[in-house]
Amino acid sequence: MSNPGNRKIRTGTVVSNKMDKTAAILVERLIKHPLYHRVLKRSRKFLAHDENNDCQIGDKVRVMETRPLSKRKRWLVIEITERAK
Repeated sequence: MSNPGNRKIRTGTVVSNKMDKTAAILVERLIKHPLYHRVLKRSRKFLAHDENNDCQIGDKVRVMETRPLSKRKRWLVIEITERAK
């Protein structure tokens, strides 16, 4: 799937798939502390639309920003890059 416009794309891990057509994705990023120059891990959970309920807990997925689909859901699962073992 192409990236229309300048939509953000993130890579994360599925942490919950209990909802219908929705998966909770944990996205982690590394930042450098401005004063102490130490690398810190920051994480955030996004709710993403999973049309076919394909995502399983532990899968690595790519999500793309999209229009609001519900109160908290603004991301779309575009591909599953790695399946959970």
